Amino acid sequence: MLLVPLYEHPADRPEDWELLIRSAGRLHSVVLNPDSGPGRAPDERFADVCARLRDAGVTVLGYVDTDYGRRPHGEVVQDLLRHRDWYETDGAFLDQAAADPELLPHYGRLAVSARAAGARTLVLNHGVHPHPGYAGLADLLVTFEGPWDAYRDAAAAPPAWTADHPARTFCHLVYAVPPGAPAAELAAVRRAGVHCAVPGTGAHPWGTLPNALEAAG
Repeated sequence: MLLVPLYEHPADRPEDWELLIRSAGRLHSVVLNPDSGPGRAPDERFADVCARLRDAGVTVLGYVDTDYGRRPHGEVVQDLLRHRDWYETDGAFLDQAAADPELLPHYGRLAVSARAAGARTLVLNHGVHPHPGYAGLADLLVTFEGPWDAYRDAAAAPPAWTADHPARTFCHLVYAVPPGAPAAELAAVRRAGVHCAVPGTGAHPWGTLPNALEAAG
């Protein structure tokens, strides 16, 4: 299954959003990110694609930056509520999540607040394998985010504690992936039941669709 963080405005890339909607059956979820979060005011174009994705049966996750635990709890909750009220998101994607055990209580409180704000699906994007305690807080942990070269050369075996959880608990996000690269196969071997492999590079790789959808589109 594909988790797709498409960080592009629907007015700029309407064909990409249309392809996402047509590909609903292949999607785990789509991350909605109007402006490194919900933005300062509702955006009608984002509200429209969000509604159409939900109507197609896709889980829509509101993007919220947690700055590795440095961002105040109240600011994170405010973004969660804006996503809910403006876009009716049914999940939350907490980015730049810490991975160490000392911040487990902080993320535990954020998880409770996200659920209270209506998040039926909660994703923590650590980008690395976190302390195993985080698996009890969220539905999905992003345990790799990085370029294809690093992903291809990374150790194949995940930490032993991951064997206690189903593969659908883990997600890998890979960018700078060349056409035909076996990213999905590697994700399966490394027990990530959810993944996304995009061709984008540089500072903004998540402005491109997954290779798998581009090939099918």
